[in-house]
Amino acid sequence: MKGIDVSEWQGDIDFKKVKAAGVDFVIIRCNKWDTAKNCVVKDPFFDKNYTRARAAGLDIGAYYFTWQTTVSGAKQDAALCKKYIKGKKFEYPIYFDLEWQKAFAKGRQRCSAMVKAFCDELEKAGYFAGLYMSRSPLQTYITPEVARRYALWIAEYGSRCNYGGDYGMWQFSSAGHISGIKGSVDLDIAYVDYPDIITKGGFNGYKKEKSADRKLR
Repeated sequence: MKGIDVSEWQGDIDFKKVKAAGVDFVIIRCNKWDTAKNCVVKDPFFDKNYTRARAAGLDIGAYYFTWQTTVSGAKQDAALCKKYIKGKKFEYPIYFDLEWQKAFAKGRQRCSAMVKAFCDELEKAGYFAGLYMSRSPLQTYITPEVARRYALWIAEYGSRCNYGGDYGMWQFSSAGHISGIKGSVDLDIAYVDYPDIITKGGFNGYKKEKSADRKLR
């Protein structure tokens, strides 16, 4: 499945044109750092992007970028994320976006614990949680146990993803050009049928089908 991920940086998007261009899904950033307030706030385009993508018939996921360096901070992020996405349905996972160098400086065990804390809080609330990271930091700062536990969305730009383990999505470019979007946009491929797993499993605002079994990847 072909997808994109977007935030306020893409501005106003014509999702009908995006859909017509062959895009199947979109992962939308739900938060940002407000330098004036010196805190995290909702991405100002999140609700608009969600509503327009839904109207265009695209499957949707979300991601939350962290600036935390502690487990308690990751739990605070989870609480904010749940607040931002409340009342919406998602066919793709809700991802913890870990790129913060100050978190990496705390080491592998800390980063792994942060991922687990965020994702576990999301799962307790009925969401299908995942982790977004670049391939090299993922291999360096996340334990194999945590990497296997949640839905993985890996960034590595080029002709192939060189991650040796299982993963559900690959972000292969940050310089894509899609009809309906001014400027560049990230391009993704999904290898797992998340809409089927999530809707039948009763995650992300959907009601569980009687015969569905929970799958974590």
